[in-house]
Amino acid sequence: MPLNTQGRPTRMAENLSTGGYADTFSGSRGLDQSEPLIFERGRTDNTGVDLPEPKGIKTRLGGLDRTAAIGLPGLAEPEAMRHYVRLSRKNYAIDLGLYPLGSCTMKHNPRLNEKMARLPGLADIHPMQPQQTVEGAIELMGELAHWLMTLTNTPCVALSPKAGAHGELCGMMAIRAALDARGETKRRRVLVPESAHGTNPATAVQCGFTTDEIPADATGRVDLEALKAKLGDDVAGIMLTNPNTCGLFERDIKEIADLIHESGGYFYCDGANFNAIVGRVRPGDLGIDAMHINLHKTFSTPHGGGGPGSGPTVFSEALAPYAPVPRVEQTSEGWRLIEQEADADGEPFGRMTAFHGQMGMFSRALTYMLSHGSDGLKQASEDAVLNANYILARLKHVMTPAFDGTCMHEALFDDRFLKDTGVTTLDFAKAMIDEGYHPMTMYFPLVVHGAMLIEPTETESKSGLDRFCDVLEALAEAAKAGEADRFRSAPVHAPTKRLDETLAARNPVLRWTPPVATAAE
Repeated sequence: MPLNTQGRPTRMAENLSTGGYADTFSGSRGLDQSEPLIFERGRTDNTGVDLPEPKGIKTRLGGLDRTAAIGLPGLAEPEAMRHYVRLSRKNYAIDLGLYPLGSCTMKHNPRLNEKMARLPGLADIHPMQPQQTVEGAIELMGELAHWLMTLTNTPCVALSPKAGAHGELCGMMAIRAALDARGETKRRRVLVPESAHGTNPATAVQCGFTTDEIPADATGRVDLEALKAKLGDDVAGIMLTNPNTCGLFERDIKEIADLIHESGGYFYCDGANFNAIVGRVRPGDLGIDAMHINLHKTFSTPHGGGGPGSGPTVFSEALAPYAPVPRVEQTSEGWRLIEQEADADGEPFGRMTAFHGQMGMFSRALTYMLSHGSDGLKQASEDAVLNANYILARLKHVMTPAFDGTCMHEALFDDRFLKDTGVTTLDFAKAMIDEGYHPMTMYFPLVVHGAMLIEPTETESKSGLDRFCDVLEALAEAAKAGEADRFRSAPVHAPTKRLDETLAARNPVLRWTPPVATAAE
């Protein structure tokens, strides 16, 4: 047991009944304060502020005056503040620890980005303002567009899509518009690799296409021969992620693009994993016709919480005429926003959103680009790949990599190392919570049994990666040593213990119901 300089134990005595911690009367564990619901803490018959009833006030509510108590709990101001601070400490965040979610790129969000996004003139503008009052913001959008096109080697970008799936929709709508303009309305079949993100086939169907699945080969990449067998005069295109969802670079990407183009289709590239190749590979050089870029994944704008997101979509020369409005263009008189289809060159398929995009996301992404420079963006990609391969090398002796060889920005393991242990991928992930880590992506991609997809991103130090790998190594060895009960009961140290996720998703409890008083009470 570790000791401090006075010889006292630095940990509580082990107590198996509480998962390794001694019981406490308060329900708290040191600075980890127990926190019930605000309804359980407060009372609905009082308030935190004592105000006298107003006198001589004539109501103007037209008979809609409240006749019963509002039913919200009343707390003193310090109590209310403490409640929400305590809740905030229960959230896992990139500022708290390593976030290993694969295919999500949970990057550090530099505070410089936040400072720039809050600058007066950027943070407080309104989309209905006249263009002449927001010329700086339009120029910022134009500058961001320039660098997105430069990094991808494409001639056109639509900034308005609000997220990755929205960017996919933008790209596929442009492909459909191009096919319709060619009079090829029978091209409605889209090829989709079996490891694709679920949004890919969903987006294709939303645009009126049918999908045809392409299997992977033994290396986890698109089976080229299977792809060739699927080609035909009804193929509209392919939706392919590169690097793919298994964390592997599609080595045949150029040949795939050539095959699709020769058959008369278009190449949509899912840009979710662009973080692995920025500054190293320009997707336009690989033959892509459209690709969305997740600003929250690749350029460090905040991720999660339901938004706001941003998924700009770049286009090749073949699809550029069909890109939607609004568009940002630089003229002899400066930057301007083209908002009407009649004012745009080409044949825009229409408008995707009411306004122009997410200004805060644009500010943050451009700040990230300019603060890194071209060499810094390239190094970030290289470091992301290095970190993932370091994790792969550190853990492959105790966990089982899904595929042989090196990976790109994320390391993928399957559950073979847990065979005959009685421990599942879910059990392993729950045990990670007890160790203070958010679990990796589980059971995805679906083509890998019991998948565990880990993406460390470029922002993690070697010491941080070593600590994470030490924990996973210890857990893997514990599972093989027959400590299955430890995993089945996990997490025991989290505020909420093991849940039935399926039942919770299908029957969520969204309303607090006060307990019913018994006769004895």
